[in-house]
Amino acid sequence: MKKCDLERLLRKLCLLMLAAVLLPSYAQTQIEISQFEVDRSQDEVVLNAQLQFELSSAVEDALLKGVPIYFRAEADVLKERWYWYDKTQTSSARNYKLAFQPLTRRWRLSMSTGAGSAAGQGLALSQSYDTSAAAMAAVRKISRWRIASGGDLEPQGKYRLDFKFHLDVSQLPRPFQIGLLGQTDWDLSVLRSQALPLESPK
Repeated sequence: MKKCDLERLLRKLCLLMLAAVLLPSYAQTQIEISQFEVDRSQDEVVLNAQLQFELSSAVEDALLKGVPIYFRAEADVLKERWYWYDKTQTSSARNYKLAFQPLTRRWRLSMSTGAGSAAGQGLALSQSYDTSAAAMAAVRKISRWRIASGGDLEPQGKYRLDFKFHLDVSQLPRPFQIGLLGQTDWDLSVLRSQALPLESPK
């Protein structure tokens, strides 16, 4: 075998070994959207979604050590314009904080609404769960989320909905964020964009 052929073979083997190490970790953190429904009426635009994903072992380990984990869902309604960039008509956000409470061995999920951070403004709700599975089921299900009111949109206007859900590492303690650089176990996000349906009759 020629020296150049041997070098090529070695490079391919190195790439395959690197992929074998990295890909399983990355595959653990992918999100799938199994259900995505948008209802538009004269009064409001409502989003229902079901997400499918599992937390990586690194994230679960951090939770069990008392580090709260944050998720963020964003829904932007944009008005389509042929002559310029699409205009953001409304922006909505849901922020989730999941924490394990060692003394009670229970899981606490807090949800707040608004465009700010997980500690931001708007309506805030908290619920305790006996297991992490029950708490995560609540995170994965988005039900009757009002992302716009009827007065925000023109009846005949063409609009697009941009939806994003991700694990929000920006809410973690700063030293913790620095330690996560380059770690794919914490890279958890999904994006979806689709045209907004026309108003449905009452």
